[in-house]
Amino acid sequence: MSEQFWLVVQYPMKSQKGSQRDGWLRDKVMEYLEIALADADLGHVDGFDMGKSLSDPKKYVFNVFCVVTEEERSIALIKRVIKESRLDYTLIKIATMPYGAEEAYVLKYASKKGVTDFSL
Repeated sequence: MSEQFWLVVQYPMKSQKGSQRDGWLRDKVMEYLEIALADADLGHVDGFDMGKSLSDPKKYVFNVFCVVTEEERSIALIKRVIKESRLDYTLIKIATMPYGAEEAYVLKYASKKGVTDFSL
């Protein structure tokens, strides 16, 4: 069996509950990623959370969690799907950690230049 990874796609929000647009975006991202990951046999979407960022309580985010088998291929696929589907590609961060590990997520992609930190 292939090694598995947690992969999280993170978007910023302007408030704790998010806007109607944030809810729509979350639902579309989850729908499109579920289809794309299943079609590529790379994994599945495993839920989401919304609210205050753990690292900075003044910032708000929503996270879409996925379980994937091939880290690099999954990241490339997710970036392509989000960009081609026009799901606010310029706002995302993608981070991973080994499945079942009690480690911190490691930032693998940030749409903004110079961003090096990641937390849920």
